[in-house]
Amino acid sequence: MSIDDVIDASIGASMTNEPTPYEALVACERSAGSQSALARALGVAQPTVWRWLQSSRKMPAQYVLKAEALYGVSRHALRPDIYPREIELAPSPSAVGEPYYECGPILSVRAQARHGNRSDILASGGAA
Repeated sequence: MSIDDVIDASIGASMTNEPTPYEALVACERSAGSQSALARALGVAQPTVWRWLQSSRKMPAQYVLKAEALYGVSRHALRPDIYPREIELAPSPSAVGEPYYECGPILSVRAQARHGNRSDILASGGAA
């Protein structure tokens, strides 16, 4: 049974494909078998795990990587505030055209000058 199956069975499917930090914490507990087993594996007392589940509803940062290694629950799911998914970067200049076309008229004149298009710049009245 996968972690996603455990989450779906124990909590119900969330609105997104990504589990909440609480759902990921519950998945760790289910994979460990009990709160006591999870606590032993992470080197904390069972009441500490109970408190995570009842109060904070997320695992403290210092235990996330160990839990990921032990139970296969993603660090991104356990603590998205600390381990966000890959951030989509702006498209590369080659994907959207030359960068000087996106920077506006002043920068494009300077960029064209650097690229050797000086005759075009002077003909259009731009600065050299």
